[in-house]
Amino acid sequence: MSSQIRNIAIIAHVDHGKTTMVDQLLRQSGTFADHEKVVDTVMDSNAIERERGITILAKNCAVSWRGTHINIVDTPGHADFGGEVERALSMVDGVLLLIDAQEGPMPQTRFVTKKALALGLKPIVVVNKVDKPGADPDKVINAAFDLFDKLGATDEQLDFPVVYASGINGWSSLEEGAPGEQWGPDMTALFETILKHVPPHEGDRNAPLQLQISALDYSTFVGRIGVGRVNAGTIRAGMDVLVMEGPEGRQTKGRVNQVLTFEGLDRVQVKEAYPGDIVLINGIEDINIGATVTDPASPQPLPMLKIDEPTLTMNFCVNTSPLAGREGKYVTSRQIWDRLQKELQSNVALRVRETAEDGVFEVSGRGELHLTILLENMRREGYELAVSKPRVVFREIDGQKCEPIELVTADIEEAHQGGVMQALGERKGELVNMEPDGRGRVRLEYRIPARGLIGFSNEFLNLTRGSGLISNIFDGYEPFKGDVGGRKNGVLISMDDGEIFTYALGKLDDRGRMFVKAGDPVYEGMIVGIHNRDNDIVVNATRTKQLTNFRVSGKEDAIKVTPPIERWNTAWNSSKTTNSSKSPPKASACASATSKSTNASAPAAKERERLFSSLRSLIPRSVSRLISLFYS
Repeated sequence: MSSQIRNIAIIAHVDHGKTTMVDQLLRQSGTFADHEKVVDTVMDSNAIERERGITILAKNCAVSWRGTHINIVDTPGHADFGGEVERALSMVDGVLLLIDAQEGPMPQTRFVTKKALALGLKPIVVVNKVDKPGADPDKVINAAFDLFDKLGATDEQLDFPVVYASGINGWSSLEEGAPGEQWGPDMTALFETILKHVPPHEGDRNAPLQLQISALDYSTFVGRIGVGRVNAGTIRAGMDVLVMEGPEGRQTKGRVNQVLTFEGLDRVQVKEAYPGDIVLINGIEDINIGATVTDPASPQPLPMLKIDEPTLTMNFCVNTSPLAGREGKYVTSRQIWDRLQKELQSNVALRVRETAEDGVFEVSGRGELHLTILLENMRREGYELAVSKPRVVFREIDGQKCEPIELVTADIEEAHQGGVMQALGERKGELVNMEPDGRGRVRLEYRIPARGLIGFSNEFLNLTRGSGLISNIFDGYEPFKGDVGGRKNGVLISMDDGEIFTYALGKLDDRGRMFVKAGDPVYEGMIVGIHNRDNDIVVNATRTKQLTNFRVSGKEDAIKVTPPIERWNTAWNSSKTTNSSKSPPKASACASATSKSTNASAPAAKERERLFSSLRSLIPRSVSRLISLFYS
């Protein structure tokens, strides 16, 4: 194996072109044959990643350039998956910091840069998408320098190299060119910058073995697979090792079965690996992220990886709705608990604990998207469960109740500025900076309690007519800011059991937005939509057209209804129940996206049920039906 090794991670804000850049590096390094058909964003292999167009899990690959083996780690861009970034940085010697030439540094740019600088890494700033209309590379470089300075970078880190690139078109340059033209022939400039500025790993191959596990994989053939970088020593197939979870943690003995390295997207089995190599090892079943694989005769454990604590929590429990057991294969509390424990083995930013209530588990994560992805994965695997509405994690600091604060950046059109500022102000947001771009758009920076952002994404899209961009990142804990206003709209509550009909949806279309569609089952007391007004109303969602000799099904039945709110594709909004199955979750067991707490509406629903029951007992069924139709 070549001793010329470079280990780099590609970090950036979401949608700044990380995965596309990796595609180009793989293509232009000769990893793929000329006749080989390659899909775009080849590193996003997960189904949800391809559907949403985002990176969720950090992934490894490797390329060869002029005799040098370059290990590349593609990292997520969302703040919710910051745990993936943190553990990825632990096994590299340099980073490529991608910044959009139009947007400039964004909240996640600040987060990943702070982590890289704290580890002593020297970033290579890649100004990506320089061929976009409105790109301003000079402004971006100045903003990056100011960001580095604010984060306490050393003089050496402030003297960062700059590469201009267009990841989508596959070229890079060390010098700025004319707008609208191609500044370089290919990615050679970026490759050469990596070789020049990323130092090779320094480690003694004759020293005791020291390998820290940064990621986990699983194979049905060989079992659990640990991924990490060899810091010192030599690891061989068949050698006996000691697995240590920190200097004071648990210790177990094991034997390495296979040692593999990355070549392109493939994994290649080798006999031994040396310092600087990023390897995969199997044969050790009891291995976890952060553990150190070391020499039993001379143990050299490393401290466990430090991950930022979660800020958002939800309760997971067995689905107890009237529609329970219709869709999922795994419905018991034991099955849900085992699945959550399995998730903990690879999801280092997640926390799970049992509560005092039997069968209810408290799951904490980095944000709404973090927990949403977990729920979606469980749903697709066949798990059926109920969840509570999300709530923030409070802390007691110096005897004072504190809550998480988020740094929010919103890029919007100037026409929508007033509405967005009013909405954020009502949610206890504090304006930090306002910067017009001179082309009709403005960037707003707010510091806002994490509570105020729950369920805000849909409101923001409505306020900006879908043209706004918003991102947020955890900024720290501060004293409690007071109560945040609740929802402004009431909810639509089903008055009967049965199946949704298009005829009923047509009658309710002007009352508000529905969560259900034709054919979905509903139960009495179920929240089926958002009311246009501020009060809750009971509606007949199962109403059918009464057919007679004079009223028949005809062309007048071409009813146009507004499509329902698809909650699984939006950021987390408060939900009552999520039915898990291989198909998208049905709205049948879910509460309002922006509704009050489920518990808050339960007494009212129970009172309505009591009244309806008493009416049914006093009057004939036909008259009762007429009353139901009247209330709808």
